[in-house]
Amino acid sequence: MTALVPTRLPRHVAIIMDGNGRWAQRRGLTRVEGHKRGKDSVRAVVEASRRLGIEYLSLFAFSTENWNRPRREVDALMCLLRRYLRTELRRLMKNGIRLLAIGDTKRLPSSLQRELLDAIEATRLNRCMTVVLAISYGGREEIVNAARALAQAVREGRILPEAIDERMFGAYLETASIPDPDLLIRSSGEMRLSNFFLWQSAYTEIYVSDTLWPDFREPEFLKALAQYEQRERRFGRVTEQVEREQLRAAR
Repeated sequence: MTALVPTRLPRHVAIIMDGNGRWAQRRGLTRVEGHKRGKDSVRAVVEASRRLGIEYLSLFAFSTENWNRPRREVDALMCLLRRYLRTELRRLMKNGIRLLAIGDTKRLPSSLQRELLDAIEATRLNRCMTVVLAISYGGREEIVNAARALAQAVREGRILPEAIDERMFGAYLETASIPDPDLLIRSSGEMRLSNFFLWQSAYTEIYVSDTLWPDFREPEFLKALAQYEQRERRFGRVTEQVEREQLRAAR
């Protein structure tokens, strides 16, 4: 594999961690066992990102639609999240990693909400890297909530309708404090966003891996990063414009 160029690495990587259930079913195991194995992949990707200097890593851990899964699986996922917070907090602190959460976390069990908030508070001063857990998160719901908040601000006379632009709208999203993802990785070969970062992914590079999430480890992650570095990000411009800007920046 081609060596990575540190200056071309993405600042923010987002991952749709998909394939735990299929991984387990192919082995005659319960879906819960697949989720348990997937935790090892989370650790591998977080450690690799920290070592490479990637500033933000967002992990789609549980969607708003996932609440519709069988109760036994939902309960198991809540237990796994609690276990992750308990077992990984020391490692996050040691490596200077800040933890954030986005989504309707009020739907989580109250005891889990407290543990999540405690972990966020404990890591809030860490500055080496930020891990964002998307829990009970849905992109459409996030956009609707932002639109509702903007409508309320207009009603109260705090802003004028004509003042609303993309920048202002983005400030009402849950991700207002972090940059949009440069690279979105989806494991398991599925070709869809599944309601994740719908607004934020307008110009995000997408990489789909056929590897199921429990088998997704550092080599596959590095492969995705290497392909990202080979892409030309034009943001609606033509190649010549991008090249001229790169020349000016290099001077």
